[in-house]
Amino acid sequence: MVVKVGVAKLGNIASGVMVELLLDERADREDMITFMATSGTKLQPEDVDRVVSNLKAWGPDFAIVVSPNGVLPGPTGAREALAEAGIPVIVITDDVTTKKEWADLKESKFGYIIQKADAMIGARREFLDPIEMADYNGNLVKVLSVTGAFRKMQIAIDEVIDQVKAGKKGADLELPKIVVTADKAVKDEFSNPYAYAKARAAFEIAAAVAMVNVKGCFMTKGFENYVPIVASAHEMMRAATVLCDEAREIEKGVDGVVRKPHKNDGTIVSKTTLISKPE
Repeated sequence: MVVKVGVAKLGNIASGVMVELLLDERADREDMITFMATSGTKLQPEDVDRVVSNLKAWGPDFAIVVSPNGVLPGPTGAREALAEAGIPVIVITDDVTTKKEWADLKESKFGYIIQKADAMIGARREFLDPIEMADYNGNLVKVLSVTGAFRKMQIAIDEVIDQVKAGKKGADLELPKIVVTADKAVKDEFSNPYAYAKARAAFEIAAAVAMVNVKGCFMTKGFENYVPIVASAHEMMRAATVLCDEAREIEKGVDGVVRKPHKNDGTIVSKTTLISKPE
């Protein structure tokens, strides 16, 4: 059977840029197909309604709702509307919210993958132009990729796809409930302890960026005060990418880069040495 995976992308976080691509990196899987509907940059009700309508019409076996701040009314309404239509939902979001709001989500019927390092951008007009936005997201994608955060997200979604292939559907699906921390992200990604340490440091820096940007965007008045704050957060993310590059180069140096491609049937195979076939 071919599993239908729907993706509702509301607004933008780095996980949303890559989520469906991580499931089919060479666009040759025969066991699943994805369909993404996006609200663009906005989280307004009318934009969210359009996304939900398109996904419901397509009829996925399960849906992913990826957005910043997943407890906002737009993302909350989207997942609830999809669930009411009988579509299981996995929420993918960042970690900018309160403990009580997360507790409500964690106790709900929805699956979730909370990416602690998928940090809020420094969205101040005096600082953030289109190129700064693109550069920041490129750096963030690098951090989430090299540290292992994206791999943990991809594997969790693949496990749901496998359940559908095995005959499970609807409420019978066991959805992931994961908070991707530094320890979880880097687990089993590195053979060299220095590479491991550098990647872990990069993750911790990226996770700290979120609260620096919250301070600069919401808690500080006067552009002369908040521009240096958000600029420093973006410098932190750039520094995290340098650590990621160093970590990956160390792994290359010992011929130990972990690679886990999908086969055509969706099976995940693996290898470390470069000149070898994955098994």
